[in-house]
Amino acid sequence: MQDHLKGFREFYPEEMVNRNYVLNSLENTISSYGFREIGTPSIESTQLYIDKSGPEIVDHLYSFADKGGREITLTPELTPTVARMVAMRGKSLPKPIKWFSTRPFWRYEQVQQGRFREFYQTNVDIFGSHSPQSDAEIIICAAHMLSDLGLKKDDFTFRISHRTLLSDILKSFSPKIDINAAIRTIDKKDKITLEVYEQSLINSKFPQKSLDELESILSLTNLPELSESINRDNSQTAIQNLGDILDIVSNTLAEEHCSISLNTARGLDYYTGFIFECFDSSGEIRRSIFGGGRYDNLIHDLGGPQIPAVGFAFGDATLEKLLIRTDLWPQLKLSTDYYILQIGNTQKIVNELAHKLRTRNNIVETDISRRNLTSQLSYSNSINAQTVIIVGERDLQKNEITLKKMSTGEEVKVSIDDFPGDHDHPSYEDFHSTSNIDS
Repeated sequence: MQDHLKGFREFYPEEMVNRNYVLNSLENTISSYGFREIGTPSIESTQLYIDKSGPEIVDHLYSFADKGGREITLTPELTPTVARMVAMRGKSLPKPIKWFSTRPFWRYEQVQQGRFREFYQTNVDIFGSHSPQSDAEIIICAAHMLSDLGLKKDDFTFRISHRTLLSDILKSFSPKIDINAAIRTIDKKDKITLEVYEQSLINSKFPQKSLDELESILSLTNLPELSESINRDNSQTAIQNLGDILDIVSNTLAEEHCSISLNTARGLDYYTGFIFECFDSSGEIRRSIFGGGRYDNLIHDLGGPQIPAVGFAFGDATLEKLLIRTDLWPQLKLSTDYYILQIGNTQKIVNELAHKLRTRNNIVETDISRRNLTSQLSYSNSINAQTVIIVGERDLQKNEITLKKMSTGEEVKVSIDDFPGDHDHPSYEDFHSTSNIDS
């Protein structure tokens, strides 16, 4: 038997019930803000990603030629696809456009803890609004999403920064600096040694004599102090923008999670304004849980109209690690509402009864393997059946069936004509279950 491919995970039913519980919570919260779900293709033209990230990106893609000779790739991210969708119908869609989706993506990269070659990611985006209110809503929605999973003030923090401000700070030291390269270096600061960090900044043409001064400025977390330290027009506008965002966030559930951190840079070049990353407050999980920000030029750069955008995305693996670290990963058990045990030639009645119960949104199983009584009872325990309905030939001669509540072993005989009835019979309430999970 062959092992499955490296970097690709498999989830058994007992794992999926917990993953789905978390996903449903996340999507319910996101939907409550008016974000609408979209569906996107799993395969795109390889050229789409070359145009966005350069030809070197191909080494990190699952790309190949299809039977028609077209160069295509399994999608590594959503942004180019959703940008195209907005570009195609941007003029006719009411603004702002608020979309989300959860789906798998694929990247051919080194497998390591928390990083896989196939991963699930939820994307949340707002298109068509320059307002700091839309930036603030992204932060508030993200905090609300995590809070609804049970995470508290001391569990996570949002580090907030601004790409324009970072760019202006770097330009103030020298006009020759490769801004994008320097920002990518700042983004990697916590993942590399100080020596490598400083040399990488120098390689981006940052003046070596100013490294200490740069660190002093990047360590500032107070907006008034930043305003005094960087007296450039673009910087002042960016600082004002951050102030407006934080003012809107204040007095919401997100306020206690937010702090200014100019060492937060987001390595992708397309960010244009406010950016943020979510971290585990304990520091136990060192890499960011997720992040996002404003990318006002990307849709235009991909051939569409000039439409502002802001959003965030998070993967399943890092969020799962945070929930496990905080003992909030759900421990749900699969269960079955009813198992119908049959004795003798009772198949017709069993099928009719199962159908009635399923139309009430119950999970119902019957014997499909022709087991004996003992084996059927054993199986009903293995699937965590809440109630076993025993349908036997002798009982049916009296027009009866037996209900057995598995948690207590209590049994009651009821008329086949009365169960389940038009509504739940008061005498049978304890035997009725409507949930397929048991906490």
